[in-house]
Amino acid sequence: MRVGFVGLGNVGAKLAGSLSRNGFDLMVLDLDPAAVAPFVERGAVAAKDPRQMAEACDLVMTCLPSPVACAAVVEGPDGLLEGLGAGKIWAEMSTTDASEVARLAEKVHATGAAAVECPVSGGCHRADTGNISIFAGCDRETFERMLPILTTLGRRVLHTGDIGTASVLKVMTNYLATANLVTLCEALATSAAAGLDLGTTYEAIRISSGNSFVHETESQVILNGSRDISFTMDLVNKDIGLFQSIAESNGVPLEVSPLLNRIFQDGERRFGGRELSPNIIKRLEEATGLDIRASGFPSEMVDDEPEAPGYEVVPRHRARGA
Repeated sequence: MRVGFVGLGNVGAKLAGSLSRNGFDLMVLDLDPAAVAPFVERGAVAAKDPRQMAEACDLVMTCLPSPVACAAVVEGPDGLLEGLGAGKIWAEMSTTDASEVARLAEKVHATGAAAVECPVSGGCHRADTGNISIFAGCDRETFERMLPILTTLGRRVLHTGDIGTASVLKVMTNYLATANLVTLCEALATSAAAGLDLGTTYEAIRISSGNSFVHETESQVILNGSRDISFTMDLVNKDIGLFQSIAESNGVPLEVSPLLNRIFQDGERRFGGRELSPNIIKRLEEATGLDIRASGFPSEMVDDEPEAPGYEVVPRHRARGA
């Protein structure tokens, strides 16, 4: 099987790297030639445009920064739709709008090809080692066809249902991660203001009911001062904005979500859209005059879990045959 991969950014390059490392026949495409070059050096073929990739590949995966960018690749001039056909698969790995991915999937289906949305969750460091989690929204037959690829790219793979379900779940999990990040910033700033040692504060949270995946990753790079989690404020605003839109369209009167949106919109206004997302703590550093850093923490996260074959996660009610 030849696999095409469009979008070699922070996450995409690591996912495509897993395919390359595991011996897949790979074709790549990105607007930045410098992102393409390392893959070509390792044996991948560079595509000139999405159409050429769709014509040459059995499976094309996209991992792009916005729904607009994805639409341009799929249905723009020389887009994927011009090269897709029966037997081929388009897999959207971006975090995107559920209605938009469903709209594009309908156009893909009209070519005779199959479509699947498979956003990832767990951080760039886990995408780099093939240990990230993947949500897959599609019909079961397409999921079965995709499973050998998805279990190469990720450790835990969940079939979420039809197209659109994975996108809703992905923005929901990103919303929860954002809420956790903001409360951790407040906890660290308050501890520093109260005169507590921040290294001790980190351990107190880690061994307590306050612990979380976000604490064990983002709190570390916050305290190091690098704040480098390979995710930016504009992407946070996109994701939590999508979650808020889902709630509004379904009549759910959220209270925390609008506040999180205001906090990160303010952060983007102050520091810029490409500012690293953990630097939302700078709002509190500026307000208090505190420097929220401590010694002994890494500048970036590295996944120390060995790469291993992935597997399908089966929800409990299905496992019991309900």
